[in-house]
Amino acid sequence: MQETNRLKSRPQRFNLIFIIIGFVLLFFALMASITYGATDINITTVWNSIFQFHQENSEHLVIRDIRLPRGIGSVFVGAFLATAGAIMQGMTRNPLASPSIMGVTDGAAFGLVIALAFFPSLSNMGQTFAAFIGAGLTVIAVFMIGNASRGGLTPVKLALAGVAIGTFVQSFTSIISLHFQLEKQLSFWIAGGLANTTWTSVYVLGITGSIGFILALLIAHSLTLLSLGDDVASGLGQRNVWIKFVAIIAVFILTGAAVTTAGAVGFIGLIVPHIMRFLVGTDYRWIIPSSAIFGALLLVIADILARTVNAPFETPVGAITSIIGVPFFLYLARGRGGANI
Repeated sequence: MQETNRLKSRPQRFNLIFIIIGFVLLFFALMASITYGATDINITTVWNSIFQFHQENSEHLVIRDIRLPRGIGSVFVGAFLATAGAIMQGMTRNPLASPSIMGVTDGAAFGLVIALAFFPSLSNMGQTFAAFIGAGLTVIAVFMIGNASRGGLTPVKLALAGVAIGTFVQSFTSIISLHFQLEKQLSFWIAGGLANTTWTSVYVLGITGSIGFILALLIAHSLTLLSLGDDVASGLGQRNVWIKFVAIIAVFILTGAAVTTAGAVGFIGLIVPHIMRFLVGTDYRWIIPSSAIFGALLLVIADILARTVNAPFETPVGAITSIIGVPFFLYLARGRGGANI
């Protein structure tokens, strides 16, 4: 209880400085992402390719058409996944809640495989919309099943429902991909990666994901109240059903946008919000923006490692985040997995 009180009283000046530091670190990480890879490029060349672009310069083309969209895409994906995880943890008061663990990512993958199998001519926007539908239906199914039994939605019921629905949906994804021979097209989903990121996917990701992020900011204060418990929030006059509905919409928009670009990148939405809650306190008006910044930072760094640790071959970025995330998940499951946050 004393720890909780201490976190709640975290000075706003500290949180603001913390977020500014996060922005600075993210900027340098993004510059490193553009500079380093299978072939390192001088920072001066990077600068010139952005502000004095020459079509004939091969290094400028690599930076403008490959590394820059990939770096910006990793910023968006990391920010959106971390924000979605923060929303889910606040809404359910469950430190283990995240898009990957709760089956949302599996639902988005199912929506995409349906689009690839039955509507192969769909544009990137159409595929994103299909992933949104899959993620949204999965979220609805998880919360309906978790809320169906006596006692309502609890962290344990939500986790069990998420695992069950995610596994169920994943099995159908595998069957359809095998039948229509989509294994190669879906291989990036299995491990997660940003190698196929283009400017078109960045535009789609930025526009759609920003809608979910704005929704998250609008309900941030309500999530703070909801994280104290449904009874407490209701006693303060909050309409919990409406807030949860908006939160669900935000989660599947953010997750659908992210996984359409990067595939099943796990644990970003689990690790980052939990750490941010410890550092900036329990007010979601600070947790959500700080989670977005440091989620972006974590994925940019993971993507750099994915490209450089075994160069010239690329390691799936999902493998890098899993190496970090699995021990953290086991720590939470052992220490506070069943406790409210």
